[in-house]
Amino acid sequence: MALKVAIVGLPNVGKSTLFNALTKTAAAQAANYPFCTIEPNTGDVAVPEPRLNTLASIAGSKEIIPSRITFVDIAGLVRGASKGEGLGNQFLANIRDCDAIAFVARCFVDDDITHVENRIDPISDLEIIETELMLADLESLERRRVQIEKRAKGGDKESQLNLKLIDAALEKLRDGKPARLAEVSKEDKKAWDMLQLLTALPALYVANVEESSADKGNELSDLVAKRAAEDNANSVVISAQIESEIAVLDDEEQKEFLETLGLEEPGLNRLIREAYKLLGLQTYFTVGPKEARAWTIPVGATAPQAAGVIHTDFEKGFIRGETIAFDDYVALKGEAGAKEAGKMRAEGKAYVVKDGDVMHFLFNN
Repeated sequence: MALKVAIVGLPNVGKSTLFNALTKTAAAQAANYPFCTIEPNTGDVAVPEPRLNTLASIAGSKEIIPSRITFVDIAGLVRGASKGEGLGNQFLANIRDCDAIAFVARCFVDDDITHVENRIDPISDLEIIETELMLADLESLERRRVQIEKRAKGGDKESQLNLKLIDAALEKLRDGKPARLAEVSKEDKKAWDMLQLLTALPALYVANVEESSADKGNELSDLVAKRAAEDNANSVVISAQIESEIAVLDDEEQKEFLETLGLEEPGLNRLIREAYKLLGLQTYFTVGPKEARAWTIPVGATAPQAAGVIHTDFEKGFIRGETIAFDDYVALKGEAGAKEAGKMRAEGKAYVVKDGDVMHFLFNN
C-alpha cells in the first residue's frame, strides 16, 4: 500500500531542506524566499528496515526490495491561505490527496533565515497552519451541510449518517479544535474518511532544531511535543540541516558522522517510523533466493488481506499462509531450519499477521 505524507509549514521553517534530505535530491530549491516551492515535489523514500537485510543475507536473496513511503513537499502557506492568500487554494488541494500531514515547526534561531512572521514561535507557527486548515474544513462542511440536511430529512440513510458526522466535526471546528479530536466509531470510519477533512488527517509535528539539539531537542521542541499531545498528534525532533548533510554520505561515513554528534541513527528514520506508528502500519516479509521484500499492511490485517497487498488474486483465492516469526527465522537460519524445528505454521483466513512475520501464501487461481 502506497503511503503519502504531506510536509507542510510556514515559509522558511526547513520544509524543503527536510524534503531534500528525505529524497536525497535537490529537486526542491530550498532558497531563502517565501513561496520558492510552487509545485508540490513528491519523493519516494525507502522505509528503513534493518530486518530485511538480515533476512536477505540468510536466504541469499539476489535483490532487496524495501517498502516505500511518499513525501510531498507542499508550498509554504501563510496566514489567510484558506481565503487564497499566498498559494492557499493550491496548497489545500494538494494536502487532501495525502494520508497524513507532517507539520514542520521552526525550533532554531538563525538571523540569516528570515521568518515570514518575523519571530521564532513554533506554537504560533503550528496554530497559523492548523487555523487555515480548520477554516477550510469549516467552509467546506457548512457549504455541504445544507444539501445533506435536506436529503437526510427526506429519509436518506447515507445522508443521515453524513449529517451526524458533519455535525460532530463542526462542533470541534467551531470550538477551535481539529476534526481529528471528534469521536468516530469504527463502523463510521469509512464515511468519516469520505468527508476528506484536512484536520481529520493524522498529524505528526516535526520540531526542526539546530544541530546541537538534534539528540534531545530544546525548549522550543519541548513546547511542540506538549502541543502535539494536546492535539492528539505525534511529535518528533529532527535537525533538517544535519539530515541534508548526511544524505549525501555513504553508510560508513554516515555512521561516523552520527557518532560524532552522539546520534544513533538519522532523524529521518525516526520520522518515517513515527509516520508508520501514526497510521497504524506494520511490516511483513516475503523471502526467497530471488528477492527479500518488505510489505506494508495495517496493524490487525488478516492473512488474506496481507496477501492482497501483493496481488488481489492472492486475497480472492487465499487457501492458507505459511508463516515464520522473524526471530525464529533468524535463530534457525532460514526456512529449512524453522520447518525442521516446527516453527513454520500453516495459518488460515482468520490469522492476524504480526509485525515481522515471514510469509508464504498458497492460493487458487
